Amino acid sequence: MRGRSRSERATLADVARLAGVSPATASKVLNGRSDVGAATRDLVLATIAELGYKPTTARRDLQRERTLVTVLDIVESRYAGTVLQGILVAATAAQAELLLRLPPPDWTGTSRTAARAWVAELQASGVAGVVALAVAVPDSVLVAAEEAELPVVTIDPIDTTDSRVVSIGSTNWAGGRSATEHVLRLGHRRIGWIGGPLGSAPSAERFHGYQAALHAAGITLEHALIRHDTFSVEAGLRHGRAMLALGERPTAIVAGNDEIAVGVLAAARELRIAVPAELSVTGFDDTPQAQWTTPRLTSVGQPLAGMGRMAVETVLGMAGGVQPASRHLELATTLNVRDSTGPATPA
Repeated sequence: MRGRSRSERATLADVARLAGVSPATASKVLNGRSDVGAATRDLVLATIAELGYKPTTARRDLQRERTLVTVLDIVESRYAGTVLQGILVAATAAQAELLLRLPPPDWTGTSRTAARAWVAELQASGVAGVVALAVAVPDSVLVAAEEAELPVVTIDPIDTTDSRVVSIGSTNWAGGRSATEHVLRLGHRRIGWIGGPLGSAPSAERFHGYQAALHAAGITLEHALIRHDTFSVEAGLRHGRAMLALGERPTAIVAGNDEIAVGVLAAARELRIAVPAELSVTGFDDTPQAQWTTPRLTSVGQPLAGMGRMAVETVLGMAGGVQPASRHLELATTLNVRDSTGPATPA
């Protein structure tokens, strides 16, 4: 009777504690993983036998409750809202619960201990996977998630180049190049760039596309025409004012996203510079606001909702043991030409 009672009460956490290993290691032994030493495996198996522990089938039957967490630090932008819509649609279709979380305080400096505690808290809540939306994911969190076999998928990652990261994005380089080539074809030669943070992988790729287009056209980059800041209207307004106040101002500005482009349009209005007669402006993302601006914004469209859907499908697949074919998945971009771009005015 005593053995039976202990069996009824025993959990995987009990096994791990008595064996002196982590719950993740105990789980690996149960799942037959090969990356556990023979001595440790024998110890865990002996402990399982001593406790009479029997793995529950509930987690598999409920597919780990199919709960996902989306971590993001900004929700008011059209970009984030559109991606979240895709995440929500896919989660609903998969009958998965969706939780939204802000990154913990001091996220970028998270210690290994704090990272493990954060991951353990998620798993204790039945979370099957994490989708990080345009936020940095610290190495400590990636390591802790890998140890605990909690899949993490990032969308447009920031300050993250670790090989463990599975990321979802778009063809940012091609998009940046296509926007720049568009204004080049319109006769513009003095073309400015206002992009997002230096640590943003999508912004860097878009800038490199802009750079490649200018290089192919035989145009030398000018430091005065290149700015990096936040993906915000305020950044576009501030740098737009400065760039358009130059003695020899640009005739076109390629913006790293639509919000920056909206700020540039506002700066042009303030300075009474006509768009597109005197200045052409392009954005990136093709959020709904691109068609609400005056004039309507030429923008590189990326499938934001599709990126959200793909992230959910990928993280659920990983939770089920299916690894993606590539660690970096890209969806195609398309340049949508509207009224904010026009032929360069002859000098």
